[in-house]
Amino acid sequence: MRLITDHEVNLFLNGLSDHAFKIFGSHLLKDEQSNIYATEYTVYAPNAKEVRLIADFNNYEGWKHVLTKIHYQGIYRIEVPGSHEWSIYKYEIHTFDGRVLHKTDPFGFFSEVRPQTGSKVYDINDYQWHDQKWLYEKKKPYQEPLLIYEVHLGSWQRKFGEFNNYNEVVEDLIKYVLECGFTHVEFLPLYEHPLDDSWGYQGTGYFAATSRYGSPKDYMYLVDRLHQAGIGVIMDWVLGHICRDAHGISFFDGTPLYEYNDRHHRENVTWGTDNLDFSKGITRSFMLSALTFWMDYFHIDGYRIDAVSNLIYYLGHKNEGVNHDAINFLRQCSYHLFGKDDRFLFMAEDSTDYPQVTHPVDVGGIGFNYKWNMGFMNDVLKYFKEDSIHRKFHHDKITFGLVYAFNEQFVLPFSHDEVVHMKGSLANKMPGELWRKFANWRLLMTLWMTHPGKKLLFMGQEFATFSEWAFKKELDWHNLAQIEHQKQHRFFKDLALVYRHHPALFQYDHHPKGFEWSVVDDRDQSVFAYIRYSDHEILVIILNMTPNVHHTYEVGVPRAGRYQEILNSDKEIYLGSGQYNGTQLYTTKGDRNGFKYYVKPKLGPLTGIILQFKK
Repeated sequence: MRLITDHEVNLFLNGLSDHAFKIFGSHLLKDEQSNIYATEYTVYAPNAKEVRLIADFNNYEGWKHVLTKIHYQGIYRIEVPGSHEWSIYKYEIHTFDGRVLHKTDPFGFFSEVRPQTGSKVYDINDYQWHDQKWLYEKKKPYQEPLLIYEVHLGSWQRKFGEFNNYNEVVEDLIKYVLECGFTHVEFLPLYEHPLDDSWGYQGTGYFAATSRYGSPKDYMYLVDRLHQAGIGVIMDWVLGHICRDAHGISFFDGTPLYEYNDRHHRENVTWGTDNLDFSKGITRSFMLSALTFWMDYFHIDGYRIDAVSNLIYYLGHKNEGVNHDAINFLRQCSYHLFGKDDRFLFMAEDSTDYPQVTHPVDVGGIGFNYKWNMGFMNDVLKYFKEDSIHRKFHHDKITFGLVYAFNEQFVLPFSHDEVVHMKGSLANKMPGELWRKFANWRLLMTLWMTHPGKKLLFMGQEFATFSEWAFKKELDWHNLAQIEHQKQHRFFKDLALVYRHHPALFQYDHHPKGFEWSVVDDRDQSVFAYIRYSDHEILVIILNMTPNVHHTYEVGVPRAGRYQEILNSDKEIYLGSGQYNGTQLYTTKGDRNGFKYYVKPKLGPLTGIILQFKK
């Protein structure tokens, strides 16, 4: 039996253990020749009267395998001769008040396929990675293009109505992501969870890749192949609350072990979950170890932390007070994760106005390096839902975001939350008949792709699907057989190509030197124009938010010379009306919009154009 030291126990109890999964859980014990001679099970249950092992190899009769309490702090362990790889097991926990609980292993590496809930013994080691080039060459994201494709793996693609395996989806996913120009894939939670309807946001196995799509090494293979193709992988992660299902870690030993002791702070009424208590060292060690585990064993490039408002404030409400324990844990995570890889993505889905969320810990920040810009998403979608004749009354919905755009390091998200629960797809939110819906969608995509901030788009929106997301079926790929959707898809791919190959659209995403308004106050005509800068490039973006055609529209520009139109959303190849600028535009001297020179482009109906300054 392996020894466990007081030092290891103290690290775990005091919230300083980042490798608790090496102590707890089931492990195959091997001799010097790598032959398995026993299987070891270790669990933390300090308030249990007795802990037994129930498994398929003992006919689920716990009296046959009673764990020994190997540490007075409540650590139980048993070593069973032989290899039990793939065996199904749970812990049978007897409480002092006479209850018997059947719990999956909190540190288990694999589980049965739902609706079954048992853990499986699994050898997590020895996957042969081939992504060394990616790990060595990937860059810090701040001055690089970052275009994230948010994916729910179970509904991106299906086979005869059933889930595809991790390694079955890999070829099509890589080909498609590269074709569309995305830099990263962000998967909705892929750790184990009991209910498909939760999309993974109510977890029970934080060290287990969900068995819906195959084995943990199948998922490793998916990540490995994505990396080899130059695509980063981000995991969506729920840090603050846990599933209440009886087999999970909620009330694990009959008491609120990892969650709050008091019911008021513990119960998350909105989601029907239990909030974790980060004043407890064991809770901090559990989650810190889980985040480390996926970095170490699955080569994950980043985390998107869900519902950060519920971590910053108790129960997610400012009037409940600031949760300093949770904030301090986020700072601890920041130090730890960036200490392992300073190119890591640590992103907050945060709807609060709490300051310095994306500022480093050593200057008083929380320590994320990105935050979802929920204000941008809400304001812009409200604006685009308005009929064009009313948009002049909502002009500030477009301009206000630049007031705070550089206070934090933002990702601009059009996520799954915006295209589900009767909200409609992005294209279907747009007003007007079919042609106007598509024109507005292209205009929305142009604004989003050229606005300061990194980008995230939920699957299906890149080909302007009209159906809102339904997780029980695959995306409406049949849309791409229709010429209208083919043309929208082509526009998105061309727009993404422009984004990735023009540093003015990403180099200074987080600094005001990368952005300048030109036309900001033409409320009556609902026209906007702004400049994006890099060290060696100037781009002018002009957005006509109405169907009115402007045969010449004067836009102030920062440099004299010629400007070449490199993208126009109104071209016929995108289903537009064909009102574009086929020749180069030369500047005229004269004060416009605070600049000494201006150009006079043609603006088609509901059109976004991008001009590049040519020396």
